[in-house]
Amino acid sequence: MTQVPTPTVDTVRRLVRSLLTDAPTAGPGPEVRPVAEAGGHSTWWVGTRHVLRLAPDREASARRRRELRLRDLVRPHVGVAVPVSVAHGEWAAGLGYTLDTKLAGVTSEEQDVSAIGEADLAALLTGLREVPVRQAEALGVPRAAPRSLEELRTSAERAAEQLAAADEFDPARFAQLTAAAAAQLAAQPGVAVLVHDGLKGEHLVVSADGRLRGVLDWTDAVLGDPTEDIAGLAIAVGAPAAVRAATLAGYGARPCLRGLWLSRCDTVIRLADSLQGRGDSPVTLLRTQLRRAWEPILLERVTELTGDD
Repeated sequence: MTQVPTPTVDTVRRLVRSLLTDAPTAGPGPEVRPVAEAGGHSTWWVGTRHVLRLAPDREASARRRRELRLRDLVRPHVGVAVPVSVAHGEWAAGLGYTLDTKLAGVTSEEQDVSAIGEADLAALLTGLREVPVRQAEALGVPRAAPRSLEELRTSAERAAEQLAAADEFDPARFAQLTAAAAAQLAAQPGVAVLVHDGLKGEHLVVSADGRLRGVLDWTDAVLGDPTEDIAGLAIAVGAPAAVRAATLAGYGARPCLRGLWLSRCDTVIRLADSLQGRGDSPVTLLRTQLRRAWEPILLERVTELTGDD
């Protein structure tokens, strides 16, 4: 098996000098430093204006190439900024890179989304639904089958018992999600839209006034269940804000509640895995995401859902 090279500061500096026409040919060049929250994505800040992403393997390289085309497709629809690539190619044999302009703002982990920002989130969800599915599929965006909420509920209940033993979570909170409720919130057939599938806090760019200004990292986008993005927003900005945004985007009670319970099951499972040494996300972040997803919402009082919701 070929050894995957490890990018270093020198590797990045040499690449940056070859890409940026205004980079000095002598001296250290622009400041480069890894983006801590990017984990294994090998993402680097380059000065104050650019972000360099180095694909760690060939599969990631293929997704990055697809992302370049997908960003052009979604940009007219989503109502917020999408990164623009100023250069792309290979940083090592078979391993791709993209050098993007940095979007102004901070992540939603650092700045709360305001009420007006929730309207921006609604416009994002609406725009994703309007992206032509056939064009996205022609770019190679894969289809993803909806997840079984019943199977997820079963796994999450086991994880909740593990968290209870560690005094992290009260498993009685799952009493609302009965088997019958999970069946009622099954994904509706024939509903497939472009799903970002990674609307977590580090991918939402927010301005100082709480407006959503951009969305990062489209490499995991799929054609599938739109409630996955509602679930992502619940983890990123909290359940009430996510449901309000989804409602503004035209989603009814059923998809909102499905997204809510997807997020709740996911956060319980991920925290339990992390406490047992599986996964690489910080435990403090996973606890915060669990708290956000389990924030109560008025919609939970709905007991009867019609087929039109």
